[in-house]
Amino acid sequence: MLIGNVVRDPDIRTTPSGQSVASFSVATNLVWKDKEGQRQQKAEYHNIVAWRKLGEIVGQFVKKGGKVYVEGRLSTRSWDDQNGIKRFRTEVIADNLILLDKAGMGGGRSAAPRAEQAEQREESEQSPVTPAEQEINIEDIPF
Repeated sequence: MLIGNVVRDPDIRTTPSGQSVASFSVATNLVWKDKEGQRQQKAEYHNIVAWRKLGEIVGQFVKKGGKVYVEGRLSTRSWDDQNGIKRFRTEVIADNLILLDKAGMGGGRSAAPRAEQAEQREESEQSPVTPAEQEINIEDIPF
């Protein structure tokens, strides 16, 4: 889970199989006071990749400078560059993204549910859910 600012506009591509993929970077900041009481700041940059419907939504709504919340998993890939040197890149494969800017479209609403709503609708039509499965009683939770 990351909360940060978008460093650059997303790069949107389509794979040969027709899947959309968006890649962009997010900066997170760490602020602290050193021994002398001086304020220190450090930025970390994270490579984010969003696939399929989430990638399309990222392309529409995510812009440089915007604040986002990203949920996902880490993935490291490697390749040999032009000089034969092995390179590595660690990325966050996004599962969910929430736009946190008030000015931005969505105003803090999740982008992923829009992409997943159609899939969930199809699944719910195939397997009807009984009301007992939808409701969770707080007393039934063991912790």
